[in-house]
Amino acid sequence: MAIGFLGTGSFVPDRVVTNEEIAELVTDATPEWILRKTGIATRRWAGHGEATSDLAAVAAVRALEAAGVPADRVDYLVLSTSTGDFPQPPTSCLVQDVIGAHGAACLDINAVCAGFVYGVELARSLVAAKPGALALVIGADVYSRILDFSDRRTSVLLGDGAGAVVVGEVEDGGIIDVDLSSYGAAQDLIKVVAGGSRVPTSAQTVAAGGHYFTMQGRGVRDFVMDNLPPLLDKLVTKAGLTLADVDCFVPHQANGVLLRELAVRSGLGDAHTHLTVDRFGNLGSASVPVALDDAVRTGKINAGDLVLLAGFGGGMSVGTSLVRWSA
Repeated sequence: MAIGFLGTGSFVPDRVVTNEEIAELVTDATPEWILRKTGIATRRWAGHGEATSDLAAVAAVRALEAAGVPADRVDYLVLSTSTGDFPQPPTSCLVQDVIGAHGAACLDINAVCAGFVYGVELARSLVAAKPGALALVIGADVYSRILDFSDRRTSVLLGDGAGAVVVGEVEDGGIIDVDLSSYGAAQDLIKVVAGGSRVPTSAQTVAAGGHYFTMQGRGVRDFVMDNLPPLLDKLVTKAGLTLADVDCFVPHQANGVLLRELAVRSGLGDAHTHLTVDRFGNLGSASVPVALDDAVRTGKINAGDLVLLAGFGGGMSVGTSLVRWSA
């Protein structure tokens, strides 16, 4: 039984935030510096009253429409996010209620920016164990609510968005393989310190900025460059293919400058590396599915293409997937 993607969908908020606007908020940042260091020209931020579930629901509906699948046919709804609407209940349950996927078992997962690929592997396993089942996998984040504008290394990068895929049986192509790995020793590279059981929310943690997103940019870059190229090569080689066979590379949209260097260092110079980071910024868990949907809808991915997905982020966590695109 071949399992693959039946449809893709995505959504980004209406509000476009330019580098000029960011420079007014961030100390020691200019529009030119932001573009040169990140490759980002604009990003999208959620409007007042918009939360992660709102973005996720729109992306989910669009993926279901592309797949020609009604919401009540979904057996599993998996949502990857690190910025859920609430600590409880799971944000996936909120999405289920909005879109009418009332028969679906729902769960949230948190592998930060690698989470969507983790969700794809979970969905593939669930569908394989229950022939005929359908899974809806969503990556969604609203990072604009946890940005520290005194930290120019991170606050210029992040945006809000959601992307989704429907996973089920396909007649041709499908998911060839997925590789997941985690590196807990590097846990301090990306984190939000406060708000959990170790450092509970208090007036003191709020005053200290403990609820903001933090990232050690240089350390993350070194981690990506050291670990991603051999992991991508491992995945493709295991499938009896080479990196030269890849038609489209869809990475986590971390930083445009970083991604161009990563593609070359990984031996993917001949593949089309699909980037949306210049328009949407770093969307966390939504980065890979938003870029994937954009590539599909703009004709950069077609039936028979070999597509390589790569998510990487906090934990540190890495997820890579090799897919033969279905008709």
